[in-house]
Amino acid sequence: MTNFIKITCISFLIIACSETKKITSPPNVVIIFTDDQGYQDLGSFGSPNIKTPHLDQMAKEGIRLTDFYAAQAVCSASRAALLTGCYPNRIGIEGALFPHQKIGLNPEETTMAEMLKTRGYKTGMFGKWHLGHLPKFLPNNHGFDEFMGIPYSNDMWPVDFNGVQVDSLNRKIKFPQLPFLKNGKKIKEIRTLEDQDQLTTKLTEAAVDFIERNKNNPFFLYVPHPMPHVPLGVSDKFRGKSEQGMYGDVIMEIDWSVGQILKTLKENNLHENTLVIFTSDNGPWLNFGNHAGSALPLREGKGTALEGGQREPCVIYFPSKIKPGRTLSTPMMTIDLLPTIAEITGSQLPEKKIDGKSVWNIWTGETKESPHEAYYFYYKSNELHGVRYKNWKLYFPHSYRTLNGREAGADAFPVNYEMLNFNEIALYDLSKDISETNDVASENPKIVAKIKILADEMRSELGDRLYAIEGSENRPIGRVQ
Repeated sequence: MTNFIKITCISFLIIACSETKKITSPPNVVIIFTDDQGYQDLGSFGSPNIKTPHLDQMAKEGIRLTDFYAAQAVCSASRAALLTGCYPNRIGIEGALFPHQKIGLNPEETTMAEMLKTRGYKTGMFGKWHLGHLPKFLPNNHGFDEFMGIPYSNDMWPVDFNGVQVDSLNRKIKFPQLPFLKNGKKIKEIRTLEDQDQLTTKLTEAAVDFIERNKNNPFFLYVPHPMPHVPLGVSDKFRGKSEQGMYGDVIMEIDWSVGQILKTLKENNLHENTLVIFTSDNGPWLNFGNHAGSALPLREGKGTALEGGQREPCVIYFPSKIKPGRTLSTPMMTIDLLPTIAEITGSQLPEKKIDGKSVWNIWTGETKESPHEAYYFYYKSNELHGVRYKNWKLYFPHSYRTLNGREAGADAFPVNYEMLNFNEIALYDLSKDISETNDVASENPKIVAKIKILADEMRSELGDRLYAIEGSENRPIGRVQ
């Protein structure tokens, strides 16, 4: 009987210790980041004809953020903000980087991967980088232990949207064949649309393998899918499956990819202690028509500071820490992910100034108040186009691209945008007018005056080319001579 009591006590101690280890072990972090996906392109965000069961279930078991923003409505700038917690113009990143450029994310900036490595995390990235293609700028030199994917957008190759090699009159003739890299070395080239069809599957398999190999230590997994950026690519598993044609097929395969990652976490008993975030880099490339997504009910899409350009679907999943099944409307932005993850993981924030702030207490339901007084919407060459202040969105005079009611392109071939202007300050109450159709600036002079003061304060920091203002706190982009 004495031996039985001893064995029982030892067993209870072992169980207690393992439970304590489970609770105190640093949480894993997974960020899934799509390319050019529209606000409405998930079932849980109102898609009428694209089925996304895994993401919809993830939303039921987690939280849905309805007012979540990419930091800029274009590829490289958006990704820089996500990984550094900074407005991209603070760190010198503008627009989308091209294969001929000798610039990239400055190695002196601290990325989320570098931050988490100091806490003992294994770090892996599988997808599209687009923060500099030269060796100095690639993911392995920015904190990622492993990288597999493409260095920039999948349309930066000498192939037209129909899969035919371009002729000498096409600007793409100067692009190299699209390299597929593993830890900085080219292991193959993406030469055909058939090669593009395999990207989502290959990157998902690599992500699942990374989880399996690192299940016994904390890890950070970053999966920035090249899709649904054109040219669209989808495997035979999902080709022809969606009511919305090929674009819907691509989103369904991304949803499958999310399902594979969640399944792997659950099979390895990691899901309770893993934070999973799903969102996109900017809104849909609307002039591609049926090969683009939908930002409805928002106005415009990619390449604009209007809501359709930067407000993105966002789903957060963290079963052990976040009460499920909630919808949060407090404004948030990708710049807030790094400081939030720093708080969750006990990591030290970067030494250099960042713009994001932790929103962890909003996710947990402790508060609905934003830690920011406002969010700032820069675009092009450091132009401040808009400011969100509480439920208000103000736009300064600027030009923006639009279809202006015209029919979009079809089957991978776009039509040209028109340029329209905000000739005067415009103000919208997003709580009543999510589609930004009713300018109420003249009715709310105090709100306009308040936002103008906030904008002037930010211009003093980061500048504004439209007002010929040089910022005092801009940092340089990385360069290779």
